[in-house]
Amino acid sequence: MTLSSWQRRQSAPKPDLADDAFRLGRRLNALRKARGQTLATVSDAVGVAPSQLSMIENGKREAKLSTVQALAEHYGVSLDAVLEGPTSKRTQLEIELEGFMRSPLAASRGLPAIRVGPRTPNDVLEAMVALHREVLRLSEQHIATPEEARRANTILRDQMRDRGNYYGELEAKASELLRALGYRGGPFTSKEATELTRHLGFEIRYVDDLPHSTRSVSDLRNHRIYLAREASSVGHDRRSVLLQALGHHVLGHQPPADYAEFLAQRVETNYLAGAITLPEAGVVKLLRAGAAARDLDIDTIRDAYGVSWETAAHRVTNLATKHLGIPVHFVKVHETGTVYKAYENDGTLFPMDPTGAIEGQPVCRQWASRQIFEKAALDRSFEQYTDTPAGTYWDTVRVERAPGGLYSIALGTDFVNAKYFRGRETRVRRKSTCPDEGCCRRPPADLLSAWGGRVWPSARARTHMLAALPPGAFPGVDETEVYTFLQAHAADG
Repeated sequence: MTLSSWQRRQSAPKPDLADDAFRLGRRLNALRKARGQTLATVSDAVGVAPSQLSMIENGKREAKLSTVQALAEHYGVSLDAVLEGPTSKRTQLEIELEGFMRSPLAASRGLPAIRVGPRTPNDVLEAMVALHREVLRLSEQHIATPEEARRANTILRDQMRDRGNYYGELEAKASELLRALGYRGGPFTSKEATELTRHLGFEIRYVDDLPHSTRSVSDLRNHRIYLAREASSVGHDRRSVLLQALGHHVLGHQPPADYAEFLAQRVETNYLAGAITLPEAGVVKLLRAGAAARDLDIDTIRDAYGVSWETAAHRVTNLATKHLGIPVHFVKVHETGTVYKAYENDGTLFPMDPTGAIEGQPVCRQWASRQIFEKAALDRSFEQYTDTPAGTYWDTVRVERAPGGLYSIALGTDFVNAKYFRGRETRVRRKSTCPDEGCCRRPPADLLSAWGGRVWPSARARTHMLAALPPGAFPGVDETEVYTFLQAHAADG
């Protein structure tokens, strides 16, 4: 965490009272010098002491309106010209530089202030202003606002779709690591994960005080990977957490330069962990056998490799198109109906905002991802055909529990390719006309008539979608907490 690639938004320096005084002072200074007058001369004309005029011109004292009016009259210009009129290029540079040097951004970066005097060359002023502008530009470029995060997610999802969500180079790296371990098939065990860790020169330390904002911490100095001693009953598989931590080392990742790179690295490490846990050769064999028997099923893969239903379904998106030519879609939806993550290369029309972002958007109530929450048995798979404006799609869905609540995990394909999957014979069929608001977003007429204008709900803020991501090279991670943790464990034997 040696870089801080994301910072809270630092807007361009905005004038406060002190800045206003400085701007006015610089304008008055320029007017006086343009007329070749001294402070003493002006003092005699307007009845203000030279020392006070000097402080006003340097922005160290606010001028009274009567004083500004007197100065404007003395210089032969209007009051508006003093306050807002055009100024020389040098005056503009002085004002802009002073604004930068007084800004919170300069303070947060520890940028030193310089004293600008009448003998400061113009080229020095231009260079200083240019440097401050670049610092501001880089700071704004590295901000991970919700809009930027969604935009980066959209671009990455398009790239994944273009390659069928298959990364051959990562599959090859996973195969190389498995060969080095002498892996012979079946579930990738915790013991094998530990052996791989040693093979890569790291040791695992289980601790009770892992920083709350992390799933693992890699100590690159002492080659240790810290994991929580108590595995959570819901959430992430400990093997996957370990493999993802190792993935950054195996793939030679550097601290990400921007949010798009952060997302790309996360996709790569997740993919590598999946390719190790569910090796390509074995999974493809199961997929081919299932497709040939018209009995392709996520449960078969889940049980064969001892992973979650979500992990197995996600792995199918990596391999189904590449090896079987079957286009698929995958979507994880919170019980509230909002999309958590999604992928498709079969033409499924996910809900999206004007920027093309899918995450956080409400899924149609007619989709299998929503319908499953209305079923009594949430512990079983649910299959459904859905007629949509883009065509008819088939889905198999399961519900899994995570720290944030219940999530439906759906894997599906178009009507033509549903014939390869178990559960294709379902008689459940729904029609969705979304994004037409008349489909499910507009309340039924009877409810609208009964309650329209008579309700004022207090909405629960979806802070994970609205808040800017915290600063630091790794969004969401408390760097101070992590460093304190590592310092406390540095002397451990």
